[in-house]
Amino acid sequence: MISYRAGYEYQLARPYTVGVEIKPAENVWTDYIRLDTNGLLTIERGYSWDGPSGPAIDTPNFMRGSLVHDALYQLMREGYIDRERHRKTADQILKRICREDGMSAIRAQWVYLGVRIGGAMSADPKGERPVISAP
Repeated sequence: MISYRAGYEYQLARPYTVGVEIKPAENVWTDYIRLDTNGLLTIERGYSWDGPSGPAIDTPNFMRGSLVHDALYQLMREGYIDRERHRKTADQILKRICREDGMSAIRAQWVYLGVRIGGAMSADPKGERPVISAP
């Protein structure tokens, strides 16, 4: 029997490291995500994420932002960083990275508003994808 979670579309081919504005009191280490006290976020090779969510289009200027945002939301869901304190910052990081990658200011603002309005459940522990079993 196998156990898995459905809904992931992309898998990171190489580790990715970026500085973020979230700086936890203690280093966070999971199987695929590290966030140190200086705000250095490392996402390991093999990390899976679903890309831009909702009605969004998976364009190159959205992929890096969606990766970082999904990793930060996962840390919130799993209780490594406080969701009440860091969710808005994670959403702002998404917008910043999308702008850095060439997304128009108007689209980046819509992306930001979308996660502000509809993203709360994705940062909630109850939003964790269920484990499915198959023979």
